[in-house]
Amino acid sequence: MNKIEVKKGQILQRKGDLNTKVYQVESGLLRSYSIDEKGKEHIYMFAPENWIVADSLPPEKPCELFIDALEDSVVILNDKNDLSINDTESKKIIKRFGVLQKRIIMLMSASAIERYEHFIETYPDIVQRVPQKLIASYLGITPEALSAAKRTRALKK
Repeated sequence: MNKIEVKKGQILQRKGDLNTKVYQVESGLLRSYSIDEKGKEHIYMFAPENWIVADSLPPEKPCELFIDALEDSVVILNDKNDLSINDTESKKIIKRFGVLQKRIIMLMSASAIERYEHFIETYPDIVQRVPQKLIASYLGITPEALSAAKRTRALKK
C-alpha cells in the first residue's frame, strides 16, 4: 500500500499507460474520463472519499481512461495484481460496477432529468463540489440541457 498526496489538476493516469493502479480516495475527489478524437472530454465516473477508481483493463494492456484530481487529494495506490480483496474492498468494487452498469443503461435510454436525478442519488455529497459543466459532461448533455433539467425538476417539487 502506497499513500500519496495529489494536487488539484494533477493527472494520475493517461490513456495508453501500462501497469496502471487502483486508486482508493482517502480524501478529496478524483475523476476518470476519456477524450474523443475531437478533443471533447467524456467523464466516466467521479471518485469521492472512500471510492475506488481504476481502468478496467489488465495492467499489461494500455489503459483507456485518464484519471486526475478535481481537488487536492490523498490517494492510496494499489497494484492491480497485488490486491487482496477483503469484504470491504469487495463491497467497493461491487458498488463501482453497479454504478457503472446503471450509468451505461441510463446513457442509452434515460432523459436528461432522469440522468440528473440519478446523479444526485449516486453522488449526493459532490453536487456542490463539481462545476456544472463537469456534471453536464458526465451526464452526456450540454450545460444548457442540464440547466433545463434542473428547472424542470424544481417545478415538479
